Amino acid sequence: MGKKRIITKADSTSEPTEQAKVSVSKKTSKKQVINGVAHINVSYNNTIIAISDSDGEIISWSSAGSIGFKGSKKSTPYAANLVAKDCIEKAKKYNLTNIKIIVKGIGPGRESAIRGLVGSGLNLLSLQDATPVAHNGVRRKKSRRV
Repeated sequence: MGKKRIITKADSTSEPTEQAKVSVSKKTSKKQVINGVAHINVSYNNTIIAISDSDGEIISWSSAGSIGFKGSKKSTPYAANLVAKDCIEKAKKYNLTNIKIIVKGIGPGRESAIRGLVGSGLNLLSLQDATPVAHNGVRRKKSRRV
């Protein structure tokens, strides 16, 4: 088996230094956001909502997949309503009171996501539809036949 060696620890390495004992405290204060913009991205497969401040910095976001829905359940209106409620709960930590809504895309959760945001008790400043419309660009994808 070989020769056994006994290693003794030095006194300097066994105790942590003074610098290692000091812990850095995290910054706990969050900025206050009064006016926010809710970007709702709706597709046939999922609903994604991101709430940003007026400068465009995201303060909260949520999607049907992040809540726990899988597969075809992500595209339901019920999932879109829960996504809106979840995103608003995260944004209320910043004292959000007024909100603009920008909707992009078409899908089954479109109306339900808007109703979830409006019914949350925030003041609605504006509702805008920013669905991209092609002006005769590339050829469209063929329609699905079921």
